[in-house]
Amino acid sequence: METGSITTPFGRRSMTLGMLASQVAAGEIKPDQSVDKWKLFRTLCEAKPLLGITDRALAVLNALLSFYPKNELAQDNGLIVFPSNVQLSLRTHGMAEQTVRRHLAALVDAGLLVRKDSPNGKRYVRRDRAGEIDEAFGFSLAPLLARAEEIEQLAAAVMAERLHVQRLRERVTLCRRDIAKLIEAAVEEDVQDDWQAVYQLFRDLVEGLPRSPTTAQLEQLLDELTALRADILNRLEVRVKTTKERGNAYYNERHIQNSNPDSISELEPSFESKQGARPEQENGRGGVTIDEKRQEAADQPRQEERQRGRSGGRDDAGGLKSFPLGLVLQACPEILAYGPDGVIRNWRDLMTAAVTVRSMLGVSPSAYEEAASVMGAENAATVMACILERGGHINSAGGYLRDLTRRSEKGEFAIGPMLMALLRANAPAGRKAG
Repeated sequence: METGSITTPFGRRSMTLGMLASQVAAGEIKPDQSVDKWKLFRTLCEAKPLLGITDRALAVLNALLSFYPKNELAQDNGLIVFPSNVQLSLRTHGMAEQTVRRHLAALVDAGLLVRKDSPNGKRYVRRDRAGEIDEAFGFSLAPLLARAEEIEQLAAAVMAERLHVQRLRERVTLCRRDIAKLIEAAVEEDVQDDWQAVYQLFRDLVEGLPRSPTTAQLEQLLDELTALRADILNRLEVRVKTTKERGNAYYNERHIQNSNPDSISELEPSFESKQGARPEQENGRGGVTIDEKRQEAADQPRQEERQRGRSGGRDDAGGLKSFPLGLVLQACPEILAYGPDGVIRNWRDLMTAAVTVRSMLGVSPSAYEEAASVMGAENAATVMACILERGGHINSAGGYLRDLTRRSEKGEFAIGPMLMALLRANAPAGRKAG
């Protein structure tokens, strides 16, 4: 039996206690134990993170297994393979021999192989007169057979952890969506509270997560987002109870007025002023007075006429052109958090995210509708993404959007320079659009 004795490595390679432990463990194989080598290899690929081996080391192990003549690893069949480095290089699709040697050493250190070196360090086999293998020198696969059950347990642990992380990510995504839409609803329904501070807390939590978070970091974020969602729900429930106590006539009237099927976006409620209503505040810094709302109502027929005369909602005659979606997301990565499930795949997703951002920044629906009418729906969404990206430098997002809309009507505004400036500003951070 080739694993029945302890062997030391040839040449300058030193003997270690780890090698000794691997050889001892390899000698403890049960007499009738066997395992399908390719099934075991697939299990090894799953358990790779806990075994501390790389993809390329697994490629070398795959090549070694291909030299084993049978599908079942069993002690009765012999467990020594003895290909040369040249043959291993060919079966690893041209991997350099030096790289092959390095990964063989990594497999030995990980306790997945045992060296059985010949007196001169070469790998070869000695056969008897009947042609049967009498003694072989090379690499023993005995550790794989001895550790088969352990490897299966490690693979199961890795798959369970992966599933746990996947579920954590799903729950975090759902919490983010709930919080964003609840804050948007609170702003739309004019619920009195410091929603800007709540929104800022929400953004701080989300942006504090690393690009490749650990399981513990995801669990902590989920707990914090769950608590924030519960706090928002409590605030809104108080408003609902108060509304029921004093009658819901005003609430119903406002809801009907905010349901306009002819809105620019299917998710964007149209805005109409109501006699005696309080001034609409844009981001808490600049007010839209009742007189301004009446002026917007007077300008509505002109806006509708411009919209009907424009193909696809884009003002090509004004010199305002659309840019590729990938470029917009690269320049404005902040908008990604507001897409469906935290991803923006197409222009519709971007326009949906722009509606949410519009509400968060306190931009009135009429200001956004006018921008979409003048610039086109895609360009208006792009401008909202740019405003979000530059949020810290803009005092009144609503006033800024109205100014850009007026300049666009006069042919004095182009989106290109704004996008290029943001693209240069975000380049060092290496942020990636999803």
